[in-house]
Amino acid sequence: MIENIMLSDLSLVNWSRGQFALTAMYHYLFVPLTLGLSFLMAIMESLYVKTGNPEWKRITKFWMTLFGINFAIGVATGLILEFEFGTNWSRYSWFVGDIFGAPLAIEGIMAFFLESTFIAVMFFGWKKVSKKFHLLSTWLVAIGASLSALWILVANAWMQYPTGMNFNPDTARNEMLSFWDVFLSPVAVNKFLHTITSAYVLSAIFVIGVSAWFLMKKRHIVFAKKSMVIAATFGLITGGYLIFTGDGSAYQVAQKQPMKLAAMEGLYDGQEGAGLLVFGMLNPDKEWNNDEEAVLAKVEVPKLLSILGYRNKDAFVPGVTNLMEGGFKYTDEKGNKHTALSAEEKINRGRIARTALGDYKDAKETGDEQAQKEHLETFKANFQYFGYGFLNNPGDIIPNVPLTFYSFHIMVGLGFYFLIFFVLILFFLFKNTLQNKRWLLWLALVSIPLPYIASQAGWIVAEVGRQPWVIQDLMPTIAAVSRIDATSVQITFWMFAAIFTALLIAEISILTKQIRTGPKTGGQ
Repeated sequence: MIENIMLSDLSLVNWSRGQFALTAMYHYLFVPLTLGLSFLMAIMESLYVKTGNPEWKRITKFWMTLFGINFAIGVATGLILEFEFGTNWSRYSWFVGDIFGAPLAIEGIMAFFLESTFIAVMFFGWKKVSKKFHLLSTWLVAIGASLSALWILVANAWMQYPTGMNFNPDTARNEMLSFWDVFLSPVAVNKFLHTITSAYVLSAIFVIGVSAWFLMKKRHIVFAKKSMVIAATFGLITGGYLIFTGDGSAYQVAQKQPMKLAAMEGLYDGQEGAGLLVFGMLNPDKEWNNDEEAVLAKVEVPKLLSILGYRNKDAFVPGVTNLMEGGFKYTDEKGNKHTALSAEEKINRGRIARTALGDYKDAKETGDEQAQKEHLETFKANFQYFGYGFLNNPGDIIPNVPLTFYSFHIMVGLGFYFLIFFVLILFFLFKNTLQNKRWLLWLALVSIPLPYIASQAGWIVAEVGRQPWVIQDLMPTIAAVSRIDATSVQITFWMFAAIFTALLIAEISILTKQIRTGPKTGGQ
């Protein structure tokens, strides 16, 4: 039972976290290119079907080959990632499996099935089915890939903001009350839109960078220019929406995970009309309970953080110290005003909830109905702090501030760079002078890794920024791991590191070889 869980040693927790992070980060090196290339291919093939121009077929088939290489390796890493929920995080899976398992099951039954069914037609059906049916298959593969991402991101968003559920004290498990509350939670909607558009931007930059290489080599000029027009237009549109959804995500973080927002901005002392840092250097000596300056050098936009987080230029934005000490006023989603509790008080209330749950079960075994009722009321009154009852040190609720802060600002800075980059590419393409701008072609080529860095930084913000929680406020990481020997996790960590690195090297090698070969001639 959850009230009897003995907290695992830190070595096991850290190695389990490390192994999951390793798998997730390698997996997400492959996913965004799959998501974005699928739609770019569908757009290019649509132009082929509409115009009948065989050049568009040649373009589509070339990018489809790169898509297939990337897709195969992405599937392998994704399967391992899902298995780790059962092997390394079995307590978590048991505690919330009724909720968390639903979107993952839908992803496997519906989205992945749709994707995998039509991918065979897409690759091998060029001469076996009609043009329109083949085009439909390509679009269904693209839609299936995005649906697959949707359900996984819904599951992740629920961990960030648990909703649509009820805790059953008799089974000590969380049960789903409303699928639609889980599926359509504001955190889930923003997370999906922000993540999927970042994948589209990544794929657009990948296509532009590869095409720039062809232009520098003076090979397949028409192919390269047509690819770049589609990719840059696609990237500019989705990049603008990426920034819009980033604003929505920041608002949700402010409302649901204020400690993460404080870490993202390196904000220790809350402010009314807080400014948004454009650039800053954190003071390594800063702690939440000392008087050191938090940021040694900074450039900020006045009041913008209050506007982004609370839609009010004068709103109070709590910092790390405020969230530790409590005492500040805030308004919940229903408009009710509250005084924030300190981290220590939340831990005390969490322990009260855990004790009440244990007492309720004892009373149930003895048949004492009055005691059951009293303990259950105490438990429900303190349930929102349940997860804090597993923590011993109030400082545990503070994530790694420097890692979260710098990752966030790298991600945001690169996001604005991508927009400028797309505008430059389109400008010189339409002036028909891009092939003469060697500096821009080199910039396009060396920019290929940048959206990967931005994507990884975004996930660091999302996951490191919410520590110590595996489920926000309900279950800390230390209570979620399986009862296994830390040595076995260490061994598999290094095994996976070697396997994933080999897969990455293999993918890069195969991709670069295919790119050097270039598209086939004659629309074959």
